[in-house]
Amino acid sequence: MKPTQQQIEKYADLAIHTGVNLQEGQPIIINGPIEGADFVRTLARKAYEAGAKDVHVRWNDEDLTYLKMKHAPLEVLENVPQWKVDEVMSYAKDGASILSVYAPNPDLLKDIDPERIAAANKANGQALKEYRDYIMNDKVSWSLVSIPTENWAKKVYPDHSQDEAVSKLWDKIFQITRVDQEDPIQAWEEHNATLRKARAYLNEKQYTKLVYKAEGTDLSIELVDQHIWHGGDTKTQDGKKFNPNMPTEEVFTMPHKDGVNGKVTSTKPLNYAGNLIENFTLTFENGKVVDFAAEQGEETLKLLLDTDEGARRLGEVALVPHQSPISQSGLIFFNTLYDENASCHLALGGAYPTNIKGGSDFDEAQKAEHGVNDSMVHEDFMIGSADMDIDGVLADGTTEPVFRDGNWAIDFD
Repeated sequence: MKPTQQQIEKYADLAIHTGVNLQEGQPIIINGPIEGADFVRTLARKAYEAGAKDVHVRWNDEDLTYLKMKHAPLEVLENVPQWKVDEVMSYAKDGASILSVYAPNPDLLKDIDPERIAAANKANGQALKEYRDYIMNDKVSWSLVSIPTENWAKKVYPDHSQDEAVSKLWDKIFQITRVDQEDPIQAWEEHNATLRKARAYLNEKQYTKLVYKAEGTDLSIELVDQHIWHGGDTKTQDGKKFNPNMPTEEVFTMPHKDGVNGKVTSTKPLNYAGNLIENFTLTFENGKVVDFAAEQGEETLKLLLDTDEGARRLGEVALVPHQSPISQSGLIFFNTLYDENASCHLALGGAYPTNIKGGSDFDEAQKAEHGVNDSMVHEDFMIGSADMDIDGVLADGTTEPVFRDGNWAIDFD
């Protein structure tokens, strides 16, 4: 059954008002797939109704992306025209909110030479560094939402017809994002309040280290001094609340780039650059990945790790209970926005400077001094499971249970 117009309207309202929290007189960039044109137009209308002074839509067409990755000369993939940088930076410098409709085909580039994909990703990462800094430092409000596309829906529901798969995925998205509730915006306020309790508790504790144990995982992660846990809603540098991820079930902070040791095993596929990396393990020594293996996508994993020096180190540690609604759905979404909120996860690559006191004002030397990882990439991968135990180590060496059997061992009330 197709979603009703009322459901679409409620979802768009949620994205504009709770996601990016668009203000009157503010511009907005909407990144959206051609296949989702109707929804993007609804977002644009809602943005103008909220007082946006300009709505700039940046369309993406996966069929055209595939053709370019398949046939364009390598020199084209290795270069990003300056006008593309100027396009987004002009809006970012004007204080635009950035709303992305994220619904990639997990298998889009599975037959493309990974070297070509890596070249294109590296070029984009270098060219858009300033733009990425605006987002990672919360200089602007930004948010991710998803809608079903045919290829994605069929990947999640392979035993259903195309129409049935899309319909089922719409239903699941509305449930997980609370659009199926009478007042989704109020439901999100209550959800954010719960996440605030978790992050407040962890910020008070200031664990020096987290120790993870589960099947295939025996890992210790030192946290930077004066780290800050975030989760749910957050604020821009000028104090405006927004929700970066919809859905979200995580609280997250910054690992020390040199303080990760041991082995970790993924528990869900990672969709990276149009390819799936499945059942992979990473071995860390003094923060750096020194060994890795994957049952599928090992070459793609290697290219991710070789993007730059920081790609072999961690930039985020996130806690998500196994009993989260997304996990309890029993589905693998092959979409990082959803799968990362079903599972404890880590991120290879750059850290969010907002996860350490004063981090947004650090220069490169200060970042290195405080253990802040820097990279062109930031790729979340899922490690949580029903058997995961996590201990927190306090400054005096005392150890406390944080997770047991995949869920919080802490009563935040």
